[in-house]
Amino acid sequence: MTELLPQIRQISIRSVACGKGVVIVEPSNVYECTLGDEVFVGPFCEIQKGVIIGARTRVQSHAFICELVTIGADCFVSHGAMFINDSFAAGGPARGDRMKWGHTLLGNRVSVGTNATVMPVRICDDVVVGAGAVVTRDIHEPGFYAGNPARRLR
Repeated sequence: MTELLPQIRQISIRSVACGKGVVIVEPSNVYECTLGDEVFVGPFCEIQKGVIIGARTRVQSHAFICELVTIGADCFVSHGAMFINDSFAAGGPARGDRMKWGHTLLGNRVSVGTNATVMPVRICDDVVVGAGAVVTRDIHEPGFYAGNPARRLR
């Protein structure tokens, strides 16, 4: 058997439009996105191209923010939170077909708990998404949401 060498790609922080006072802790993979003033990105995060994150938002370690996500100002994305742009609406993965991907928009002052999953949805201002919640539908009212699927608690 012939020994084949893998293609090796390194993580990077590249082509990021930053406001003042932005902090990105390495190692993180952050590229072709926009980070507002005083945004903090913890270690082991991935923020993909086209993402927009508003001022004073904090993204904690191990968070994944995919393409087509916009996050407002003064938000908090906790450890291990995941944003998904492919909901498998056609019965399986889109396999790179961006026409099958959905957008996610978080308003201002939204907190996303540890290990929460946010599908392509719109979330209004002043929402708390509990740890481990799975947000599958738009959220139109401020409040606390938890569970799978996420439901309003109060």
